Amino acid sequence: MKESTKGMVYAALATACVTVVTMSLQVPVPQTRGYINLGDAAIMVFALLLGRKWGAIAGGVGSALADVLTGYAHWAPFTLIIKGLEGFIAGHAAHRSKGLLVQFSFLLLAGCEMVAGYFLSEVAMYGLGAALAELPGNFLQAGSAMVIAPLLVTAILKTEKALMHHRT
Repeated sequence: MKESTKGMVYAALATACVTVVTMSLQVPVPQTRGYINLGDAAIMVFALLLGRKWGAIAGGVGSALADVLTGYAHWAPFTLIIKGLEGFIAGHAAHRSKGLLVQFSFLLLAGCEMVAGYFLSEVAMYGLGAALAELPGNFLQAGSAMVIAPLLVTAILKTEKALMHHRT
């Protein structure tokens, strides 16, 4: 299988996973007609594993698809851009030193971009008060993703290494 085909298959699977994880637990925020979810952890996991390009596609398309499928279609265009950028930024850590500080820095930047992107969108759509109401949830969403993603990636890579060692 060609590398680009393999990448597209991985990206499609990652996109589906981001969609499902985003849909699995949604906490509605009535003030912004939006929701808090676990999808950012999946975005960061796949960005770390697959890199910027596929992380951006899985993050943007997977999250926007979850918006459409769960009745939040009015957020899908914003989500496509905001979560796509989040995946792109987090994916930078996949191509840099695997040091924890470097990885954490990119995840922090990705999380901040997500929080800022939604905050600005919410201010434009619903006003400052509504945007402020969702801000703590978005920080919690980003912060938990920054903790969960590196732990899952470490477990995935260790499992992959053990399976490869077991095969030989």
